[in-house]
Amino acid sequence: MIDIHAHILPSLDDGPKTIEESIELCKIAANDGIKTIVATPHSKDGVYEAKSDDTLRKVKELNLKLEEIQLDLEILPGAEVHINERLVEYIKNGEVLTINNGRKFLLLEVPFFFVPPTTDKLISNLRSIGIVSIISHAERIAKFQKTPKILSQLVKSGTLIQITAQSLTGDFGSRERKCAEWLLKHEMVHFIASDVHSLTGRPPILSKALERAAKIIGEKKARAFVSHNPEQIINGLDIC
Repeated sequence: MIDIHAHILPSLDDGPKTIEESIELCKIAANDGIKTIVATPHSKDGVYEAKSDDTLRKVKELNLKLEEIQLDLEILPGAEVHINERLVEYIKNGEVLTINNGRKFLLLEVPFFFVPPTTDKLISNLRSIGIVSIISHAERIAKFQKTPKILSQLVKSGTLIQITAQSLTGDFGSRERKCAEWLLKHEMVHFIASDVHSLTGRPPILSKALERAAKIIGEKKARAFVSHNPEQIINGLDIC
């Protein structure tokens, strides 16, 4: 499996504080069957400003540590980028990282309690420079919980949707679970990711959510969200 949304690098955001904790998280992920993790520290959210150079350096350091302990897991660079009217500029000058630094897929975070009216325009502007937006943890956004069908036009225009494993298993609550299930049933999900932050609060486990999704939409469709689809985007390829 491949996890495209993970706060697993030390001391960049609200994820692990030390590289030792990062390594423990990686062990949990590997034990769950995850082979690749895209490290996506928060960027441009007004609190955390993970810089591209720091992310790339820490990805390299963590991969070296994993090689030393012979853990069969690879870390790739990325970022969870908060919606910002200057995103096109930031991408062009390399201030924010796309998935696997491929300059094609961007993990885009919108505020939890409202969706800015300029969101559609921003996503369109990103698309005009060849960037495909992936809305992170869509099922946790209050507006989408209330009216999930408003995502349909974005999906039709090429925007991709990621839901969180623990939402699907009910660990975040009923609203998140119901929204995640609705999105699954209406074919508006492209990825299931862990959004890992810590050993206790949100571990990097996808298998339980995969099992739950398989009961809703079938094994083949569900597995694509943690294997085929993420593999395509880390290689810079469209989902097909």
